[in-house]
Formats: sequence, structure tokens, C-alpha cells
Amino acid sequence: MKLHILNTGKFKLDGGAMFGVVPKRMWQKLHPADEENLCTWSLRCLLIEEGNRKILIDTGVGKKQDEKFRKHFYPHDDQSFDTLLSPLGLGVEDITDVLITHFHFDHVGGAVSMDSSGRLYPTFPNAVYWSNEAHYEWAYHPNARESASFLKENFVPLREQGVLKFIDIEQGVRFNDFITLRFVYGHTHAMMVPFIELPSGNTLIYAADLLPSRHHIPMPYIMSYDVRPLETLKEKAELYEMMTDRHYLFFEHDYDVACGSLAKSDGGRFAFGQVMSVEDLM
Repeated sequence: MKLHILNTGKFKLDGGAMFGVVPKRMWQKLHPADEENLCTWSLRCLLIEEGNRKILIDTGVGKKQDEKFRKHFYPHDDQSFDTLLSPLGLGVEDITDVLITHFHFDHVGGAVSMDSSGRLYPTFPNAVYWSNEAHYEWAYHPNARESASFLKENFVPLREQGVLKFIDIEQGVRFNDFITLRFVYGHTHAMMVPFIELPSGNTLIYAADLLPSRHHIPMPYIMSYDVRPLETLKEKAELYEMMTDRHYLFFEHDYDVACGSLAKSDGGRFAFGQVMSVEDLM
């Protein structure tokens, strides 16, 4: 097995929205905002090579967004998947599976590309894309709170072109021999959280937007974007309860840390432990 971190670019989101009820005087020390109160976040994906399978988790924002979108979210340092995969001796045609944690634009935007005529097509022509039907319906008929995050051009073409398959949302369902999927409901409905069992005996948890960065590990640090923040609070506690010293977290949006460990103080508070590389975990 090989793990590859693919940094598809960065974008900006409001700092207050990202840290919820936590006062700015506290989160500003962790992740400083610019003069418009925007913080820069990574768009980090994970590629797993195992035998003949090349499994990509999430796809970043993509490169088809219009100028209005770019003025809201400032995507920058964009990298195409052709550019990211080439040093690995791979191309987009080699990806066999794409696990999409959820259909917010910063996780699924790169799944669909657009040619010069405006035609939308799957970025990975030979891949099966994976989601679940409950989340698809949630995204297809969005609530007013999330409608700006669910852009149908990012995921509807996958179903229309017959490359999207749905996974049972039973907790702890096996995707394959080394990936187990759990589903959470606080950030959005039925978001996928992959648990990747590594040859070393360690497990890497792709936390998606349950824990978008290491700064979101303390219990009160919950995004205002979450549709059910009290459920997120419960889901964080449940995740920490099941974690052992062989479990590590992958952060999709942390500006400069991709993965690391969880720490617990003598007083029972959770915090970030230490930075780890994927090579350390293997």
C-alpha cells in the first residue's frame, strides 16, 4: 500500500464561520485572518494505491468555477490532477475509485471537469464515484443554509453519466479489505468518514469536515456551517472515545498540517498531539 497527499490548492473562508461560537480573540491566535476576516485553508486530498486499485478521497474545488465564485472563495495555488499525478507515474485515467465524503463544493468540485464548449464530464474517466443515496437526495434538494455549497454541476453529471454508485450507510460498513466507512450527520447529512487500516497496524481517519483542521479538535470548536452543531459535538466525542494510540487523523483543510495524533490532558480535554507524516504511519 502507498499513500499520497495531493494538494489541489487553497481557498478562503470567513474565520468566524469556521470557528463558530469561539471568540475571534482565541481563534485568531491559531489561524490569523486577513483584513476581510478571511482565513486561508488547504484543499488536501488523499490517494491510496493498493494493488490494481487507485482510490482517491475527495477532489478539492476543481478548476471550472466562474469569476463570481472566485470572488467569494478566492481559490488559488490551483493544481490540476494531471499535474499532481504525473510525478507518481499516474494519470487521471488510472484512478479506479473516488470516495466523496460529501457534496459541498470544496470536496467534490474537482470530480467533474468542463471542456472549452462547456460540456461537463467526469475528471477520472475510468473511476467509479462513491457516495450514498441519503446524502445525494439531501444535496439535490438543499436547505437554504447549504444551497450555496451544493452546486449541482459538481455531482449531478456523475449520476447522469452512470459513474456514481451508492454505499449502504450502515455504520462501520466495509468498503474493501482496508477501508471502513462511518457516517456522521452534524456537518451535513450522512457525510462519509473513511477509516483506513494501514499495513503497520495504524489506522488513518480521514476526518473531512468533522475535524477540518487540527484547531477544531477541542470540543467547542465547531463550524457555523454545520447544520446540526450539537450532533457534531456528540460525534466528536464518539470519535475520540473509539480512538487508540494507533489511530491518527487526516486533516483536509488544515493550512499546513496534513495528519497527526490526538492528545488528552489530565483534565480530560482533547487537543492536537503531534504532527505525523503518512510515511511515519505506514
